[in-house]
Amino acid sequence: MFHSSWAPLENALEARFGALGLHRVEANIMPRNGASIALVRRAGFRQEGYSPRYLRIAGRWEDHERWALVGDRRRRPR
Repeated sequence: MFHSSWAPLENALEARFGALGLHRVEANIMPRNGASIALVRRAGFRQEGYSPRYLRIAGRWEDHERWALVGDRRRRPR
């Protein structure tokens, strides 16, 4: 059984690659957010980069990892 986070991600990817016809989707995730990294990795995203001080959150500049998925590399739930 898939974790409850899988369905919303799958629905979002279906809309982006299907209805909107996008070729590529990116996710920027704080390195300490292991659950989100595991989720995008399972969906087939690949890490493409690291952005120091990428976004200011609650008054602090936070580093982020950049993950991307190209439509033909997409994994679907079994």
